[in-house]
Amino acid sequence: MATDPVCHMTVDEKKAATTSDYQGNTYYFCSPGCKRSFDREPEEYVKAATK
Repeated sequence: MATDPVCHMTVDEKKAATTSDYQGNTYYFCSPGCKRSFDREPEEYVKAATK
């Protein structure tokens, strides 16, 4: 299981609505809206996830 970096929902990697690759990592999203938010400002979400 993965955590959507935008809304923090738990996402099954095999059933994720969509994904994005950023700096060699794959991020999994519960919806296309979360992916769009991430793709606009990926560094903000990656930074928040590592705090």
